[in-house]
Amino acid sequence: MKYLSIAVSLLLLSACSMPLLALAQQEAAPDGPPARAMEGPPPGLLHGPGGSGAPGLPPFLRGIDLSEAQQDKIFAATYAQAPLLREQEKIAFKAHAQLRALAASSAYDDAKASALASTAAQAMAAISLQQARLEQQLLAVLTPEQRKQAQQRGDSRPGPRRPQ
Repeated sequence: MKYLSIAVSLLLLSACSMPLLALAQQEAAPDGPPARAMEGPPPGLLHGPGGSGAPGLPPFLRGIDLSEAQQDKIFAATYAQAPLLREQEKIAFKAHAQLRALAASSAYDDAKASALASTAAQAMAAISLQQARLEQQLLAVLTPEQRKQAQQRGDSRPGPRRPQ
């Protein structure tokens, strides 16, 4: 039973650490997640109108003609989430770093490893929830016609399909 618990914890940890793996491969700050987490505005929000190919917009908004007021609301919503995302990224990064150090040490403690894995998983869950909230806020800014365009873009994207 103990081995099953360890296996489930490791499986959960590996599933939650996939996004962090990409971040870890970038140049990391010595005491936290990569510096890109707070460098300037979100990518693309200073590159002009939200028309076709505006970089930095979520894929479902690219190619949709946005008014200046909509662009401002999208910018504000994106920026409002930055502090929470930064905090959760730091928590997840530190928990993963401590878990790696614990796994490599001779004083391995399964209870502590489980607590660190849970902390990292909770931080990743908070990030996912915040991203879902942001997507909902951004969709609320769109007109019904723009929402229809966004849905069509989502339906034509390659990759896993959302259940209907």
